[in-house]
Amino acid sequence: MTHLFTRRGLWLLPLVLLLSGCDLVLLNPSGDIAAQQGNLIIVSTLLMLIIIVPVIILTFVFAWRYRKGNTEAKYEPDWDHSTKLELLIWGAPLLIIIILGAITWVSTHKLDPYRPLDRIDASRPLPADHQPMTVQVVAMDWKWLFIYPEQGIATVNELVTPIDTPIRFKITASTVMNSFFIPAMAGQIYAMAGMETTLNAVMNKPGTYEGFSANYSGAGFSHMRFKYHAVSDEEFAAWVQKTKAENAESMDRTNYVELEKPSEREPVRRYGKLDAELFEAIVNRCVEPGTVCMKDMMAADANRLRVDVLARNLSKNEAAARLALINSEVCSSTPNLMKNEDARAY
Repeated sequence: MTHLFTRRGLWLLPLVLLLSGCDLVLLNPSGDIAAQQGNLIIVSTLLMLIIIVPVIILTFVFAWRYRKGNTEAKYEPDWDHSTKLELLIWGAPLLIIIILGAITWVSTHKLDPYRPLDRIDASRPLPADHQPMTVQVVAMDWKWLFIYPEQGIATVNELVTPIDTPIRFKITASTVMNSFFIPAMAGQIYAMAGMETTLNAVMNKPGTYEGFSANYSGAGFSHMRFKYHAVSDEEFAAWVQKTKAENAESMDRTNYVELEKPSEREPVRRYGKLDAELFEAIVNRCVEPGTVCMKDMMAADANRLRVDVLARNLSKNEAAARLALINSEVCSSTPNLMKNEDARAY
């Protein structure tokens, strides 16, 4: 028996050695937001184990105690109720649910991705007037575009930020829905075309981390990954200057339209110049020349509704004149958005 156990143990040794090198990044993160989320997972699991572990143990205890061969076990075929047992069975789970509900309520508001950060980590609060660094993120087929509006640069499949600096990610997509996820930094946030989502996070330890899409988006999804480099303030400033000096190409509308075409395993690219209005055009789906922006289209629709309400109380000529005035105001910024035929319709 000892010989067999020893041989079996030898077979398990390589598996133990392999598992010893695993890094459970969700429970061992490097960013404060991810650390709080990891602690929430641990606390919730421990609270649930308070019920689960005793139930599993008692299942075996009862099975053994009331087995058929145990003639010493008390036999009570007419027993059907115990107030003390009912209080224990229902009271303990109810208490756990209340505690979990309270923790969830507090954590949901505290870890809201749209909520500005109030600390760098557990021991370092942020000044109330602190302004986070902005990074604009575009999920594409099948690559990531990172725009640094304050630095005037852009990158493809490479993200670099300074440590201990709050980052406000503004996230959108060029086509189908994706999910922006850096497990070591914070939870995943969806990226959707025509919409802008937000993630506030901070990284506290320097290093290189994995980032990827956590939402299936087609054939190239498996390779939709990027490297995230968390560096010191000095290293970040040097990287920005190097990117500007060594990359004369600009991330403008022309280059964006070309980059937007589906491609897989896209190499890292850097752009030393930037069209400051590009991200807003991406969100509003009007990067290509002559395309009507969503915000202008919605503004025109809203104005039509207002005139429709006015038309019910005004004469036909008065409503047409009011619509013509709105038409001229809107078209001054977006040509051909509203046609004169709209006014004649009234």
